[in-house]
Amino acid sequence: MELSVINNKGIDTGRKVTLSDDVFNVEPNDHSIYLDVKQYLANQRQGTHKSKERNEIAGSTRKLKKQKGTGGARAGSIKSGTIVGGGRIFGPRPRDYHFKLNKKVKILARKSAIAYKIKESSILVLDDTKIGTPKTKLFLSLLGDLKLLNKKTLLVLPEVNNNVYLSSRNILNAKVVLAEDLCTYDLLHAESVVLMESSISKIENILN
Repeated sequence: MELSVINNKGIDTGRKVTLSDDVFNVEPNDHSIYLDVKQYLANQRQGTHKSKERNEIAGSTRKLKKQKGTGGARAGSIKSGTIVGGGRIFGPRPRDYHFKLNKKVKILARKSAIAYKIKESSILVLDDTKIGTPKTKLFLSLLGDLKLLNKKTLLVLPEVNNNVYLSSRNILNAKVVLAEDLCTYDLLHAESVVLMESSISKIENILN
């Protein structure tokens, strides 16, 4: 499979890059995508939720009313969860939401997400553009030339480039990631994926 390489003005350079069918043209597996996204979102949760139970509430320990003869249920503590101001019954406790996912399933999920983007013609290959200074204006100009200004855009870099990162971090719909950090959630969330030309070989090495 081949894709045309464009420059930072959105003009076709006349060159084409060959993509590995084993990575960019697989049969998508929806269940692996579901599992990978589920794990990603679970890993974002801090799990620090907590409510006070009856043993943690400050309050009197005297018996509220006599045991029998009132016509109502027994009540022995103002800290009971059935009384306003009491502890919460079966409330949330801190917990870890992380769960294990096999490496092969995660790789298949990423390949499947890429395959969907290929079918939607949502992947662009950009020649290795250099941003000399960290200016948001330069990055906005790049998005404008690529006709991606109002789209959720994911730019994949082959290596760390602080100028590109600093230029993009104030733009709401743009996200910059390294090829090694490419994840299923980011691929699905983006309307357009822009691959730097030299990042393709790294993606293929990681997902093969």
